[in-house]
Amino acid sequence: MFVPVKSKSGKKLMPTHPNKAGMLIKKGLATPYWSNGIFCIRLNYETTDYTQDIVVGVDPGSKKEGLTVKSESRTYLNVQADAHDFVGNKRNKKGEITKLGKIGKRSQNRRSRRCRKCPNRKQKHHNLSHRNRIPAGTRARWDWKLRILEWLSKLYPVTHVCVEDIRARTIERARQWNESFSPLQVGKEWFYSEVRKRWQLLTLQGWETKEIRDRLGLKKSSKKLSETFDAHCVDSWCLAYHAVGGNGTPDNTDIFCIAPINTQRRCLHREQESKGGKRNRYGGTVLGNCLVKNTLIKHVKYGLTRLAGVNEKGLFSIYSLENKRLTTGAKRSDFSVLTRLNFYYRSGHSSQA
Repeated sequence: MFVPVKSKSGKKLMPTHPNKAGMLIKKGLATPYWSNGIFCIRLNYETTDYTQDIVVGVDPGSKKEGLTVKSESRTYLNVQADAHDFVGNKRNKKGEITKLGKIGKRSQNRRSRRCRKCPNRKQKHHNLSHRNRIPAGTRARWDWKLRILEWLSKLYPVTHVCVEDIRARTIERARQWNESFSPLQVGKEWFYSEVRKRWQLLTLQGWETKEIRDRLGLKKSSKKLSETFDAHCVDSWCLAYHAVGGNGTPDNTDIFCIAPINTQRRCLHREQESKGGKRNRYGGTVLGNCLVKNTLIKHVKYGLTRLAGVNEKGLFSIYSLENKRLTTGAKRSDFSVLTRLNFYYRSGHSSQA
């Protein structure tokens, strides 16, 4: 994996080889730093701001998504991201709600509070039905892609973004099924408009991506949930290859897996009562003592971990970067604060076994 480089003035330069980055650090000509799991360097001397065209290929998906950062000569990074699917309600093929998201649970809890003696507001007229707006679940899905692109543009001098244009599958005599896809078109058009404000946008149809993949002799895995290059990043690489060209064989098949952080910000209290019929307050990101949830910390025993919460005794909950709980009794003196995390990250595999 090539190392992203910034100039002394903060401008993004072309990435460099890890061996050269280590040599610059050893001689004191560069300063190392981390950006959400990606090792980067900042030069300590003046240099020219020469850059090449770098494109990000985006392969959207319902469960997993692929993104590839590529220039004509090199493939710098392959990212496989979990889709942001816990805000809106989940529906089946008939359009029926199968699982409530954050918006649905918030509405359900608000209605149930009106029957109890607790702080609540009266039901008001739905004044958003006549406005041209994006549904919360749709906005969260497409804004997640935009956040990843903005993060990548802080590491590399991105000039183009090539996206596979997705279309909803319609079914004959299924009005509710077809109508449920209207947010897809609204979210896609909003995403395209935001991308055009920052970079040059290119789009390809799904069959065009398949033609490029077949012409280059690349194969796509049928296991869509596997964390391998063949699952989704092979399509994002083909999209990037179409934009900048270069060698028809991927020179970097390592992937970097990320997932959005599910933060609880709007829950007044827990849904289930505790002993005595009391409902404890739940949600929020501030833990006190200038500490915030989802902060990257270094623990004396567990190493690099994530700060998740604090209990009444002042002991902290610590999770691994793969979102597995390690302990709920960490003391403040046992860890040091590093930086705020924007998402979970982990390493994937280059190819299927």
